[in-house]
Amino acid sequence: MSAQSEGNYAEALQNYYEAMRLEIDPYDRSYILYNIGLIHTSNGEHTKALEYYFRALERNPFLPQAFNNMVVICHYLYQPTYSNRGEQAIRQGDSEIAEAWSDQAAEYWKQAIALSPGNYIEAHNWLKITRWFE
Repeated sequence: MSAQSEGNYAEALQNYYEAMRLEIDPYDRSYILYNIGLIHTSNGEHTKALEYYFRALERNPFLPQAFNNMVVICHYLYQPTYSNRGEQAIRQGDSEIAEAWSDQAAEYWKQAIALSPGNYIEAHNWLKITRWFE
């Protein structure tokens, strides 16, 4: 973890992959996978990051921070204010893609909020304002 906090992502990934080889406890493995996802997110490798967050949640469905990070990726990749992909989708008349990812993001936030109600107040308010929570 110190390599990760110092920004030495290559070393951190090597350490996490080694930890995955040695660790057998699903709970501990979920946090290793989550941290690998964080590194891929930091490196802009969003598809890989999502894969590792999903794998972490398979082992431990009680990781609200994984759901939250998945929301951030969904918004980053498919919202026009955050990425060229979102802008391209809207320009090409493909608002369905952007809407589908917004729907998915809302579902991830609902799961994060259900697991940790007091930690995602802004997300909860956004869901209320946009009528995802009724």
